[in-house]
Amino acid sequence: MGNGSPGDGTGIQAEPGKLRVQSAAAHSRVHVAAAAVLFPLRLSCPWGTPKTTSISCSLADVMSEQLAKELQLEEENAAFPEVVAVAEGPFITGENVDTSSDLMLAQMLQMEFDREYDAQLRREEKKFNGDSKVSISFENYRKVHPFDSDSSEDEVDWQDTRHDPYRADKPTITPKKGFIGKGKDITTKHDEVVCGRKNTARMENFAPEFQVGDGIGMDLKLSNQVFNALKQHAYSEERRSARLHEKKEHSTAEKAVDPKTRLLLYKMVSGGMLETITGCISTGKESVVFHAYGGKSATEEDKIIPPECAIKVFKTTLNEFKNRDKYIKDDYRFKDRFSKLNPRKIIRMWAEKEMHNLTRMQNAGIPCPQVVILKKHVLVMSFIGQDQVPAPKLKDVKLNSEDMKKAYYQVLNMMQQLYKECNLVHADLSEYNMLWHDGKVWLIDVSQSVEPTHPHGLEFLFRDCRNVSQFFQKGGVVEALNERQLFNAVSGLNITAENEVDFQAEFFQKGGVVEALNERQLFNAVSGLNITAENEVDFQAE
Repeated sequence: MGNGSPGDGTGIQAEPGKLRVQSAAAHSRVHVAAAAVLFPLRLSCPWGTPKTTSISCSLADVMSEQLAKELQLEEENAAFPEVVAVAEGPFITGENVDTSSDLMLAQMLQMEFDREYDAQLRREEKKFNGDSKVSISFENYRKVHPFDSDSSEDEVDWQDTRHDPYRADKPTITPKKGFIGKGKDITTKHDEVVCGRKNTARMENFAPEFQVGDGIGMDLKLSNQVFNALKQHAYSEERRSARLHEKKEHSTAEKAVDPKTRLLLYKMVSGGMLETITGCISTGKESVVFHAYGGKSATEEDKIIPPECAIKVFKTTLNEFKNRDKYIKDDYRFKDRFSKLNPRKIIRMWAEKEMHNLTRMQNAGIPCPQVVILKKHVLVMSFIGQDQVPAPKLKDVKLNSEDMKKAYYQVLNMMQQLYKECNLVHADLSEYNMLWHDGKVWLIDVSQSVEPTHPHGLEFLFRDCRNVSQFFQKGGVVEALNERQLFNAVSGLNITAENEVDFQAEFFQKGGVVEALNERQLFNAVSGLNITAENEVDFQAE
């Protein structure tokens, strides 16, 4: 191999102290050119112009390496005219190179191949990017050989190092002695810049859902006051999210239902009782009301399902029923089943209470929603409204004087029917719980209604009379009675006391409440004066 000659076709020439290697591609083109000179063929085409005859040259010129270089450079320049040609020349020079080792020759050949491959990659990269402002690099595909003498020792391959150059360094830790430096350049652990960077690094210890951003990369410096405020806020958000998650699993929320309620609604839809649930139409302190279209299948009691239904889902949160036990525990219908320790039982009793009250009102002919079915704390009723639009409340509708007068007498008649025929007191009657639909008033929300024999029954009735009287008097109804007159008209007790304190004391006594106090005892209980006079004149004087 070391004694090769220019005409042996090996592509390797050996001279004393010098080694030259040429690529196989260049020599292949040399052989093609030589064949074209030695064996010329005249290919003529009858309908085309004949090709120009190649310039003849000698055999020595064909076999010379100089011609091969020129041919290769011409082809490269024609393909990539803007790319500067790679400098040619011997890749290894020196008289001390040992060419007798096959390993050394293989390494030198590999290095030459790698250089040609890298040069080709650079040309492809230049062609691919062109004049674009955004360029694509092929550096990851380069074959940088470890024996390449031209490679700089300062180059660092970031893929082979553990340090990420694009990640900012965390602030250095102050030693235990509390300061660094000497003399005027001393820096303590209380330095504003050092503390600010430490606080920024500590923000990474916050909860994952608390977004802190790349403060270290921006060299953000947080003061202790700001960091403590953010830390407290992060802990508060973490506790709040935990509470909301627990509350979501065990209770209904605003405009939402818990998993158990969602399962009940799904069974109603899948069973054919309801066709679809369109959405929420009303929210209150005790329940959430949804609108739904009735299905084709009847209920278990063979009740006909109306085309549009209202689904009342009672909330199961504990804070909504702290003051509602007085509506249930003294009602003889639910007195034995009352349990203050289990809120779900209370809410089921609350839904059952509204169902029974609505049934009484419906049997008496009072305009109210029709009960379809009750499933635990979900009550399905007929929808008061049309085409998903609920009927407006009496406080929101604008009525003329005739309609307002008509509504007043209708409410008076319904209160009398509710008290005498249904043996019920609404206990929360106001313009918020009365709807105006089809030219008449409809009563809703009767879950808190109690019987007149309830210890607070007459008290609730007097409150209802006050709300109704004030609303219609403000609405311009001249015939509207005041609260005491309306109370007598509904209850039929005919109490003649002039002031409110005596009036309440008298209707408690006439209503059969044994525990009711007289006017003087009630005055002492309210005022706390403890006046002991027996007759009324001495009592007032004292």
